[in-house]
Amino acid sequence: MYTAFLLAAGHGTRLRPLSLVRPKPLMPVCGVPMLDYALAHVRTHGHAHVLVNAHHLWEQVAAWTEANQVGLQVELPIVLGTGGGLRAAMSRLADNVVIVNADILSDVDLTALVAAVPNEGAAMALRPHEDAERIGPVLADETGRVVRISTVVPSVHGVPGTHFTGVHAMSKSAIARVPETGEQCIVRTAYKTLVPERLVGHINHGGDWIDVGTPAAYLQANLDVLTGIVKPPIDPWSRGESGAQGSWVGPGAQVNGSIARSIVGAGAVVPANASLKDTVVWSDVVVPPGHHERCVIYDDSNVLQVS
Repeated sequence: MYTAFLLAAGHGTRLRPLSLVRPKPLMPVCGVPMLDYALAHVRTHGHAHVLVNAHHLWEQVAAWTEANQVGLQVELPIVLGTGGGLRAAMSRLADNVVIVNADILSDVDLTALVAAVPNEGAAMALRPHEDAERIGPVLADETGRVVRISTVVPSVHGVPGTHFTGVHAMSKSAIARVPETGEQCIVRTAYKTLVPERLVGHINHGGDWIDVGTPAAYLQANLDVLTGIVKPPIDPWSRGESGAQGSWVGPGAQVNGSIARSIVGAGAVVPANASLKDTVVWSDVVVPPGHHERCVIYDDSNVLQVS
């Protein structure tokens, strides 16, 4: 039975055009696919049996699951959503399962999270943040129970200032509250009924957390990992070498131009007439001539300027 579920089926709409080439969970952050980080995270907490769902560009995710010896759930012809995917997998899940969005980098304590799941309930990792009201307030009360999920489950009670991290744990009984078929949201189905019954525990997470959902966030995640602001569960320096001015250079890359605080993927080429600053280059890409700053250079040498 699987004790961890990695959500990797989304379309990555906000990350276009990057996500037209590669599914968001397989985009590299400092040379390491995000799914590698998510898998390392759950395995650090003892989850050897891991299931990954896929829809958009699912063949790429399938190849990754085979290479990493994890389970695969392909959702076709439609994506089943955060709730529908879990419901479809229910017969393959353990009594309690941790759920991690594969487009999030965090060091949430998954062991403590599972321990916070009430009998037949669930638990959310909540993040204190000064902008939580705008992000979408998800609040717990002094007893540790979640009492508000934005406007889906409103409440005047709860300690203010936290939002949902996208990392949670659920019992199989809680997952069973999701309708059996079709695309389903886990919040608007299971959690909407669990919260009023006081069956949702929580932990507060004050550590690393980045939602890599937009090109700007994607570039910043790369730079934060590169500079050590965020420390992921895999050391990217174990998969690459130090380059000029704090850069990361992947195996087989050729750097003939100048680079500064940039990530050059494996097998990529930076010619002598090109320079990089605060830029991410995907693997096997030939960088076009000229100066590139705050860019993502991806498939077939395409350049995305990030504001």
